[in-house]
Amino acid sequence: MDAHTRHVQADDTILLECERLWVFAALIAVGGYLGAFTFTLRGGVFCNAQTANLVLMGMAIGQGQWRRGLYYLIPIGAYFMGAVVSELMPGRLKRRRLLRWDTVLVGIEAAVVFLLGLVPDDWPFQISQVAINFICSMQFNTFRQAEHIPMSTTFCTNHIRQTGVFFTKWLRHRENSENRRRLLAHLLMLLSFSVGAALSSLACRLAGARALWGAVVLLLVVFAALAHADLTKEKDFLALKPSGH
Repeated sequence: MDAHTRHVQADDTILLECERLWVFAALIAVGGYLGAFTFTLRGGVFCNAQTANLVLMGMAIGQGQWRRGLYYLIPIGAYFMGAVVSELMPGRLKRRRLLRWDTVLVGIEAAVVFLLGLVPDDWPFQISQVAINFICSMQFNTFRQAEHIPMSTTFCTNHIRQTGVFFTKWLRHRENSENRRRLLAHLLMLLSFSVGAALSSLACRLAGARALWGAVVLLLVVFAALAHADLTKEKDFLALKPSGH
């Protein structure tokens, strides 16, 4: 590791484009969009997280429905593998010094979601479910902090909790601008997720499977911004890990 790389990794004042709040708001809107899509058109399930799948697996096993219960290991396994891949890839890409893993991941998501939009409605739902489980896991594990605030870009439970926490802190200490900043950041994430889900529901009624391409548009906007940053103003910071890693 050269001196420049050591300096960059030690510098906590640099805010990368992939850590901007607007990027996280856009990605969680995609999360809401994908969740509404799979629930509406792909089997009535949410693929953004795995809590429900674990509950359903336990319920099925408890009722003696072993085959049905073991089926849930497929989406859970896809989520697991997404986390594994997202841990392995950053180091490999860092050595090439071209684009950050965060940027490449968004490009991969856009490509996968576009292809899923071509999948006919009569094909097995599991194709879309497993693919979206996989990319949501990679996104969740890759984008961790927005402007030094821990965030999730695929589900909202923690944002609801944090909204309550920082609302209480803001009521007690209204002079503290950081409490207000964090409160508004989490509210923005909740709003973005909800808007994404609402738009997806509307698009599903109008366009069926092609509704997925609405998410592709937003992913391409994020990809373009991240790629531009990697190739220009952040070219010397490709070795810098985003906050939370």
